[in-house]
Amino acid sequence: MGTITILSGDRHNSSEAMNKLLTKHGHQIMARLGVNVVPKCTERCPGLIALAVDSTREELEEITKELKAIPDIKATLCIMLEE
Repeated sequence: MGTITILSGDRHNSSEAMNKLLTKHGHQIMARLGVNVVPKCTERCPGLIALAVDSTREELEEITKELKAIPDIKATLCIMLEE
């Protein structure tokens, strides 16, 4: 169990690929919180998403790796509890 924190440099351009990936791994995501970092932004708007996740370390590392492969996305995994 842990968290994956995602920072998008341009949430409008990266959202489709990111949402497809998160849907693919939806069974491992317990909760998702999206933060509009700059509310009045209209171009190249950053976005922050925090995911509460539950899976094996290997699977969570793979999700994080896949997220990082999306242009303009930074992702960090924090494992809080391992089975």
